[in-house]
Amino acid sequence: MAKNHKTLTQTERRRLEHELDQTVAEIDRLREYLKAEPDVTSDDVDLEVYEREKNLALVRRLELKIEEIEKALKSAEKGAYGICEHCGKPIDPERLKVLPETTLCVKCKNELERTVRRIAR
Repeated sequence: MAKNHKTLTQTERRRLEHELDQTVAEIDRLREYLKAEPDVTSDDVDLEVYEREKNLALVRRLELKIEEIEKALKSAEKGAYGICEHCGKPIDPERLKVLPETTLCVKCKNELERTVRRIAR
């Protein structure tokens, strides 16, 4: 694995922290929605159950995103932000703009997804 070190710029740190704040706010909003008791007639039950399950799945995905952002911030503390944790090569800056929390380059992420799909079969 290559030994690369990259310091997180203030802009990158702000972007990650902003992404973290937005994600936490969205989770809070969804959890408030999920606290409300459904007020449905028998015709609306299936739709309400579907919506609640969809929102629960979204909350879980957002919780994972928070973990990814926190992992990226920890990586930055070690001077390794923007370095692929698998191959050790720099992550494309354009990828970091779109997914500031990513810790994998496109090639390694694609390999991981292919492996997961093979296992899931």
